[in-house]
Amino acid sequence: MSRKQKFLAVFLGTLVVFFGFVVVRVWALKPPSTIKLTAIPAGEYDPAVWGKYYPLEYQSYLKNKETAPSPTGYGGSVNVQKAERQNEIYTNFKGNPFSKDYTEDRGHPYSIEDLLHSKRISPASKGACITCKTPAVEQFYNEMGWVYANKPLSELIEKSKHPVSCANCHDPANMNLRVTQPGFIEAMSRKGVDVTKASRQEMRSYVCGQCHSEYYFEPGSTKVVFPWDKGYTPQEMYQYYADKPNGFAQDFIHPDSQTPVLKAQHPDYEEWSNGTHGKSGVSCSDCHMPYMRSSGQKYTSHWVTSPLKNINESCLPCHNQTSDQLYNQTKAIQDNTWQLQHTAGLTVARGHEAIAKAAAVPAVNQTELNKARELLRQAQWYWDYVAAANSQGFHNSVQELHTLGQSIDLANQAINAANRAAGTNTL
Repeated sequence: MSRKQKFLAVFLGTLVVFFGFVVVRVWALKPPSTIKLTAIPAGEYDPAVWGKYYPLEYQSYLKNKETAPSPTGYGGSVNVQKAERQNEIYTNFKGNPFSKDYTEDRGHPYSIEDLLHSKRISPASKGACITCKTPAVEQFYNEMGWVYANKPLSELIEKSKHPVSCANCHDPANMNLRVTQPGFIEAMSRKGVDVTKASRQEMRSYVCGQCHSEYYFEPGSTKVVFPWDKGYTPQEMYQYYADKPNGFAQDFIHPDSQTPVLKAQHPDYEEWSNGTHGKSGVSCSDCHMPYMRSSGQKYTSHWVTSPLKNINESCLPCHNQTSDQLYNQTKAIQDNTWQLQHTAGLTVARGHEAIAKAAAVPAVNQTELNKARELLRQAQWYWDYVAAANSQGFHNSVQELHTLGQSIDLANQAINAANRAAGTNTL
């Protein structure tokens, strides 16, 4: 072997050893392609325990403790009073605890803390109020059935050590998605849906919809009921409530106008169901809990936040617009919704004042007055359906703008009816 051949042999040998070392190092450091499943003991509700085995998910969950305005200025996780921006709340919810305290929701880790500090809670508050605040509801329901809903809230809070977290949505034995909120399960069953047979993609919305939805408390039992028997739209739910289901007639009676008012409760799932994303099979989690990567490891983000904070992961897998275009489109939808929402809320407030003024007239026409109250009840429901949701119209802009237009029209009709009742209508 010549000297040149020896040199090439040594050189090639060195390259083989070097690249072999690199391959071994890379392979050794390469993260597993799938997450190793670890069973968690049933009844373990501490997210930190789950986090020992699922650190990427847990670290992203902890980001829910951050408080910040939303990128568009609507919603967010700062615990501010909504009435500071919407003064009409004081009038429209007069006589109801929401006129005293209507703070913006913070993240899941604050669910119990915020409940404890809420001025809407009193010593008379029932256990149903804790239904979507802790995974311990699974235990309460297993032990007591719906009886837990009528227990004193203070009693159940003492037994609830952990806020909304892993066990609300995951089966501890195998990490499969699951629904633990009994009201949601019953509502879906009435619609012919067995949630235990749902696909994984369906479950990626069901786990959110079990709490981010409209509901009411059944009189007497305080059982949590979802008003979906006739459909998800605000119009269909209003017709459902018109039948006084389970003896439920209203959330409260306005002390000035004597209008029986329905109070909407964050109908996010309903908005989404009828919107473009819901009808296209895009789940809540696809946008609010997108897939992420860390050192090559794919995982689901458990930082439940605005998709605009993770546009690349939340939006761009489906959309071909630029980030700026998507932001501007979202901002425009929310700006337009806010303008109509504020107008609707103010018009409803004037409706309460007009009816109260008419009711004080000795010879008031009671037929017209009652008509005015029914019109205003519907107008307030439509306004509140949009105002109580978290998307500021984005989940279903066409429906929400239409609903707010109806609210404004109905509130004006109520004012005219009140004026006719008092004999002061000049039209």
